[in-house]
Amino acid sequence: MSIQTEAIAQRLHSTKASKRVLTKFKLNNHISSLLVGAILPLFVLVVWQVLGEFGLISELFLPTPLVIAAAFKKLLLSGELWIHVRISLIRAGSGFLVGGSLGLLFGLLVGLFRQTERILDPTIQVLRLIPYLATAPLIILWFGFDETSKVVIIANGCFFPLYVNAFLGIRNVDNKLFEVAKVLQFNRFKQITRLILPASLPNIFLGVRISMGIAWIGLVVAELIGSQSGVGFLILQAKQDSDVPIIFVGILIFAVVGGLTDWIVRVAERRFLKWQDSFQG
Repeated sequence: MSIQTEAIAQRLHSTKASKRVLTKFKLNNHISSLLVGAILPLFVLVVWQVLGEFGLISELFLPTPLVIAAAFKKLLLSGELWIHVRISLIRAGSGFLVGGSLGLLFGLLVGLFRQTERILDPTIQVLRLIPYLATAPLIILWFGFDETSKVVIIANGCFFPLYVNAFLGIRNVDNKLFEVAKVLQFNRFKQITRLILPASLPNIFLGVRISMGIAWIGLVVAELIGSQSGVGFLILQAKQDSDVPIIFVGILIFAVVGGLTDWIVRVAERRFLKWQDSFQG
């Protein structure tokens, strides 16, 4: 009995050791990928800084990375930067939640029910072809210059990517899966919750990523057209003052925050789609 116990303990120890090695390997691989991906940006920054130091580029139009970093530090220490970033995050998040939720809802309804598709899809497809930024002046005319118009502009852009991808995700579900569902005697509710929605998740996550990217574009437009706060307003004010480093700070904030939100969605996508077997390159 003690021999069996010892053997089991050795197996558990071996399994834990294997997991530790695998975790360490994944961490090292991830760090290596980050370092490789950072080579090109770092090279560009170094060349940019050197050209600026030697006066080969005009700091009036293209300030060096160190000058931009100093402007960023000044805004950060004054607390002004966080105020604008917080307001922009609330606006972009609100617009995405409203537009994305409606797009997902209508996409699911149109994808699941043929009658709903006949009623709604032709109209939505026509509206989709209208550049959503072209409707921004009209939205401001309707809702004024307050927060409502900004959220509506962002929501208008976020609606269509999720609508289209949710619709396509449902309609691209393999018919063989429905044959399996019939064998398992799934009712309509089980077909939707256990078959259709899980199979359409890859498209839905793609729609989320596209909608979040468009949310930042809509945010810039909304804040540049009429706003007294936010990162877009910060850029507009810097442009009027010819403060080029602040303009670069605003652009970098949009890039970093947009990249961070996209990374969060990709992490969630990997968690929810562990079952998916796809080419990794």
